[in-house]
Amino acid sequence: QVPLVESGGGSVQPGGSLRLSCTASGNIRSINVMGWYRQAPGKQRELVAEITSNSRTRYADAVKGRFTISRDDAKNAVYLRMNDLKPEDTAVYRCNADKVYLYPTGVTFGSWGRGTQVTVSS
Repeated sequence: QVPLVESGGGSVQPGGSLRLSCTASGNIRSINVMGWYRQAPGKQRELVAEITSNSRTRYADAVKGRFTISRDDAKNAVYLRMNDLKPEDTAVYRCNADKVYLYPTGVTFGSWGRGTQVTVSS
Protein backbone atom coordinates (compact mmCIF):
# COMPACT_ATOMS: atom_id res chain seq x y z
CA GLN A 1 0.00 0.00 0.00
CA VAL A 2 1.21 3.51 -0.84
CA PRO A 3 -0.09 6.82 0.51
CA LEU A 4 -2.63 8.69 -1.60
CA VAL A 5 -3.56 12.27 -0.79
CA GLU A 6 -6.65 14.01 -2.17
CA SER A 7 -7.34 17.70 -2.49
CA GLY A 8 -9.81 20.03 -4.16
CA GLY A 9 -12.99 19.35 -2.24
CA GLY A 10 -15.20 22.09 -0.95
CA SER A 11 -18.67 23.57 -0.84
CA VAL A 12 -20.38 24.74 -4.03
CA GLN A 13 -23.82 25.67 -5.30
CA PRO A 14 -25.80 23.39 -7.59
CA GLY A 15 -24.48 23.77 -11.11
CA GLY A 16 -21.00 24.61 -9.90
CA SER A 17 -17.74 22.83 -10.61
CA LEU A 18 -14.83 21.37 -8.68
CA ARG A 19 -11.62 19.63 -9.64
CA LEU A 20 -10.31 16.91 -7.34
CA SER A 21 -6.68 15.83 -7.33
CA CYS A 22 -5.03 12.74 -5.92
CA THR A 23 -1.31 12.09 -5.78
CA ALA A 24 0.44 8.87 -4.83
CA SER A 25 3.81 8.90 -3.13
CA GLY A 26 6.58 6.36 -2.89
CA ASN A 27 9.15 4.70 -5.07
CA ILE A 28 6.65 4.07 -7.86
CA ARG A 29 7.32 2.53 -11.24
CA SER A 30 3.73 2.60 -12.49
CA ILE A 31 0.11 2.34 -11.40
CA ASN A 32 -2.54 0.10 -12.93
CA VAL A 33 -6.14 1.31 -12.49
CA MET A 34 -6.90 4.51 -10.60
CA GLY A 35 -10.37 5.51 -9.56
CA TRP A 36 -12.59 7.78 -7.56
CA TYR A 37 -15.18 6.51 -5.11
CA ARG A 38 -17.68 8.36 -2.98
CA GLN A 39 -19.78 7.66 0.06
CA ALA A 40 -22.62 9.76 1.42
CA PRO A 41 -24.06 9.38 4.93
CA GLY A 42 -26.34 6.37 5.14
CA LYS A 43 -25.35 5.11 1.70
CA GLN A 44 -22.95 2.51 0.39
CA ARG A 45 -19.66 3.45 -1.20
CA GLU A 46 -19.91 3.62 -4.97
CA LEU A 47 -17.49 3.84 -7.86
CA VAL A 48 -17.70 7.23 -9.53
CA ALA A 49 -15.08 6.85 -12.25
CA GLU A 50 -11.96 4.87 -13.05
CA ILE A 51 -9.16 5.05 -15.56
CA THR A 52 -6.80 2.29 -16.66
CA SER A 53 -3.11 2.49 -17.45
CA ASN A 54 -4.14 2.69 -21.11
CA SER A 55 -6.42 5.66 -20.33
CA ARG A 56 -9.65 3.76 -20.81
CA THR A 57 -12.39 5.21 -18.65
CA ARG A 58 -15.62 4.13 -17.03
CA TYR A 59 -18.20 6.25 -15.23
CA ALA A 60 -21.17 5.72 -13.01
CA ASP A 61 -24.40 6.45 -14.87
CA ALA A 62 -25.21 9.25 -12.45
CA VAL A 63 -22.15 11.27 -13.45
CA LYS A 64 -21.80 10.51 -17.17
CA GLY A 65 -21.55 13.69 -19.18
CA ARG A 66 -20.74 15.77 -16.10
CA PHE A 67 -17.51 14.30 -14.66
CA THR A 68 -14.20 13.65 -16.39
CA ILE A 69 -11.40 11.49 -14.99
CA SER A 70 -7.81 11.85 -16.14
CA ARG A 71 -4.33 10.84 -15.02
CA ASP A 72 -0.77 12.08 -15.18
CA ASP A 73 1.62 9.17 -14.83
CA ALA A 74 4.67 11.43 -14.58
CA LYS A 75 3.15 12.85 -11.38
CA ASN A 76 1.50 9.62 -10.17
CA ALA A 77 -1.72 11.58 -10.07
CA VAL A 78 -5.37 11.16 -10.95
CA TYR A 79 -7.92 13.95 -11.31
CA LEU A 80 -11.68 14.29 -11.37
CA ARG A 81 -13.27 17.30 -13.01
CA MET A 82 -16.84 17.65 -11.79
CA ASN A 83 -19.22 19.94 -13.66
CA ASP A 84 -22.89 20.72 -13.14
CA LEU A 85 -22.77 19.49 -9.57
CA LYS A 86 -25.99 18.38 -7.94
CA PRO A 87 -26.96 18.00 -4.26
CA GLU A 88 -26.88 14.23 -4.66
CA ASP A 89 -23.17 14.49 -5.46
CA THR A 90 -22.53 15.46 -1.84
CA ALA A 91 -20.20 12.86 -0.34
CA VAL A 92 -16.70 12.10 0.80
CA TYR A 93 -14.64 11.34 -2.29
CA ARG A 94 -11.71 8.94 -2.06
CA CYS A 95 -9.18 7.93 -4.66
CA ASN A 96 -7.92 4.41 -5.16
CA ALA A 97 -5.06 2.64 -6.90
CA ASP A 98 -5.66 -1.06 -7.38
CA LYS A 99 -2.07 -2.12 -8.11
CA VAL A 100 1.08 -0.05 -7.69
CA TYR A 101 4.39 -1.31 -9.04
CA LEU A 102 7.40 -0.33 -6.99
CA TYR A 103 11.11 -0.11 -7.59
CA PRO A 104 12.92 -2.34 -8.07
CA THR A 105 10.54 -5.32 -8.33
CA GLY A 106 7.69 -4.79 -5.92
CA VAL A 107 3.93 -4.51 -6.14
CA THR A 108 1.29 -3.43 -3.66
CA PHE A 109 -2.49 -3.66 -3.76
CA GLY A 110 -5.46 -1.62 -2.67
CA SER A 111 -4.14 1.86 -1.88
CA TRP A 112 -6.65 4.45 -0.64
CA GLY A 113 -6.67 8.12 0.18
CA ARG A 114 -8.24 9.52 3.34
CA GLY A 115 -10.92 11.40 1.41
CA THR A 116 -12.02 14.92 0.60
CA GLN A 117 -15.46 16.35 1.32
CA VAL A 118 -17.65 17.65 -1.50
CA THR A 119 -20.80 19.50 -0.48
CA VAL A 120 -23.35 20.78 -3.00
CA SER A 121 -26.10 22.94 -1.57
CA SER A 122 -27.91 26.24 -1.93
